[in-house]
Amino acid sequence: MKNLQQLMQVGQELQAKMAELESSLASREVSASSGGGMVTATVDGKGRIKAIRVDPIVVDPRDVEMLEDLILAAVSEAQTKARSEAESQMKGLTGGLPLPQGIPGLF
Repeated sequence: MKNLQQLMQVGQELQAKMAELESSLASREVSASSGGGMVTATVDGKGRIKAIRVDPIVVDPRDVEMLEDLILAAVSEAQTKARSEAESQMKGLTGGLPLPQGIPGLF
């Protein structure tokens, strides 16, 4: 019975640390650029877009498609960086133990 209590306590501690990590990720910012820095996207640690910066030089009404591509590339890269950082933090928290996919509220 004592082992079960210890297991429950470890589970509760892990749950508290995961809640801390989730809060920390929400307040973190990750940025990525495309087009040599002409477009920069900033996302939070969960990958939600926080800001887009576009250098006015890249705004050409005759080539909107290029601007769209640059924005998409910057946002995708920022989200990939945020996801990678979150996964790294989670591995550190769980000691590398695999967790089931789809834990509510994470990533």
